[in-house]
Amino acid sequence: MVMAQATSPALIDPRQTLDFERPLVELENKIHDLKQLAGGELLAAEVKVLEKRASRLREDIFARLSAWQKVQLSRHQLRPHTLDYITRMFDEFFELHGDRAFRDDEAIVGGMGRLRALDGQSVLVIGHQKGRGTKEAMRRNFGMPRPEGYRKGRRLMELAARMKRPIVSLIDTQGAYPGIDAEERGQAEAIAKNLEVMAGLPVPIVGVVIGEGGSGGALALGVCDRLLMLSYSVYSVISPEGCASILWKDQSKVETAAAQMKMTADDLQALGVVDEIVAEPPGGAHHSHDEAARLVGEAVARHLRELSQLSPTELLDLRYAKYRALGKYADDFVATVAPVPGS
Repeated sequence: MVMAQATSPALIDPRQTLDFERPLVELENKIHDLKQLAGGELLAAEVKVLEKRASRLREDIFARLSAWQKVQLSRHQLRPHTLDYITRMFDEFFELHGDRAFRDDEAIVGGMGRLRALDGQSVLVIGHQKGRGTKEAMRRNFGMPRPEGYRKGRRLMELAARMKRPIVSLIDTQGAYPGIDAEERGQAEAIAKNLEVMAGLPVPIVGVVIGEGGSGGALALGVCDRLLMLSYSVYSVISPEGCASILWKDQSKVETAAAQMKMTADDLQALGVVDEIVAEPPGGAHHSHDEAARLVGEAVARHLRELSQLSPTELLDLRYAKYRALGKYADDFVATVAPVPGS
């Protein structure tokens, strides 16, 4: 795991926090305010006492996060999105638009850029973009792509293959858009075609789940040689709300659903789905976009360096073997699954 460095948190509006992190944020804001005051040794000593208290509280809260709390963190309104990472990880990023068939879909962004942590090597970076604020979120359809978004992604990845450029995929979506217009234009076909194409691209592909990895909408950018997850991101076939609605017709069971679905980074690494967990800054990626981007950039660069030593044939053979190994049936699997309360 790539380790995060402690950073001084900026002032955060308590109204933009989750219930379980509010005591910590209020304490950190108090420390922030004290540091703005001109004071002597007494004030400095008080700040040190509060910083130690905040450190202990942070460790206590984040050492015992439930699966549902990690889902909440993955959706945090202040969490960095794809463009936040791109602006911090890449130089000379040039965004490319359109699927050359229907229109541009702003729920997916992609283009060429120079990865700073990889000595400025040119790569294709692509990812889901949820948007901030009501207007941008609506313009980007809250990060839920339509078929033209996935076809744009496929066009860009095929371009990268022709140019022999590695691909970095940043995954952050609650899922593909399920609207009638999307279905009319072939949503399922667009996702399936992406899976087929990504499986056969002869260039290194590193994917990172930076927030939510929702179902086929995430998998359409997720067929990778190496799949990484941030420590408070999630990756699953359905949301906990959807699972609770289908299995129990009871939204109060979302916490049970989140735990049973094995959707956290730790669960998925144990199952062999995820290759590496990238640690987030203390308190979560939303506390320091810069530090989160540094950690992701270093991890991505390390994996790309390793993959660059392989020939195209070796890449494809290992990618095939990676996905063939997923989902192997084990006779003792049923015994490892905890019973669902109330089932």
